[in-house]
Amino acid sequence: MSWHLYRKTRAQALSFTVAVLAASAAALPAQAAWEPAKPVEFVVPAGTGGGADQMARFIQGVVAKNKLMNQPIVVVNRSGGAGAEGFLDVKGDKGNPHKIVITLSNLFTTPLATGVPFNWRDLTPVQMLALDQFVLWVNAESPHQSAKDFLAALKAGNDRSLKMGGTGSKQEDQIITVMIEKAAGKKVTYVPFKGGGDVAVQLVGKHIDATVNNPIEAESHWRAGKLRPLCVMDKAAMPYAARLTATQGWADVPPCASAGLPVDYLMLRGIFMPPGVSKEQVDFYLDLFRKVRALPEWKDFMAKGAFNTTALAGQEFVDWLGRNEQMHRVLMKDAGFLAQ
Repeated sequence: MSWHLYRKTRAQALSFTVAVLAASAAALPAQAAWEPAKPVEFVVPAGTGGGADQMARFIQGVVAKNKLMNQPIVVVNRSGGAGAEGFLDVKGDKGNPHKIVITLSNLFTTPLATGVPFNWRDLTPVQMLALDQFVLWVNAESPHQSAKDFLAALKAGNDRSLKMGGTGSKQEDQIITVMIEKAAGKKVTYVPFKGGGDVAVQLVGKHIDATVNNPIEAESHWRAGKLRPLCVMDKAAMPYAARLTATQGWADVPPCASAGLPVDYLMLRGIFMPPGVSKEQVDFYLDLFRKVRALPEWKDFMAKGAFNTTALAGQEFVDWLGRNEQMHRVLMKDAGFLAQ
């Protein structure tokens, strides 16, 4: 065989081998991206009926309805120790991708107030879904028609004469209550309850005088004519113009600062996973929540609860968490709430 014929024959053989290998590779099934192999536990570090609980159960429902996962989501409330029970449970389940937790600002306040061995860095940040507002509420039969009226009455009254209801002690609601006390120069009697749903019911029953509930926690009572919103604790009014009562919608609730209450506070609604999970597993949930946030049901839910729709992931989310941890440390130090 001549040298040129040998080279041609060898090249043809190599070409055939490469073609066979390529065809074999194409015939193999593609490597599937990770997805849950069993039900996913969705931990709520708060009581039932509150904002975090309502959001978790809403997500559970729309994921099932729209068949966004092959496995079900199971919501589990672990509210003990101002949410410490839930956070420690997720922290201790290292590497388990079948568990997620929805967080509120007790992500920061609980460890700062109690000294419990937990920090948000012990978990894997996934997604900020939204930010929740705080509204100053009174009973619909209250004489206070505006935040200005409320503040004037608080300034004119006696210390501890007003009962302010809220979720937990040394948590978001009580931190905001301290801000209101400083603006009025008067102390109030803070009454803690287990969850935002309980807080709203207590105000409807006139067992307390006011609350700083999230919109979604009191929205149904407002619609029913039982409660009255006085102001929102944000720099600007909420953008939702649709009427919830005969005369008002969320956009008609003024910022508290416009009534002399310099209170600006937004609460996290975010998703975390246990430590030690893989990027591929985090990416599954990022994609899941991208699909959830694209649903018309999600947009309706955001409007119903008057949420700030800011959503963050990756380094932007991590940076936000670091800034807000420090903000809470300052607020809680001023209020005397830091663990000794």
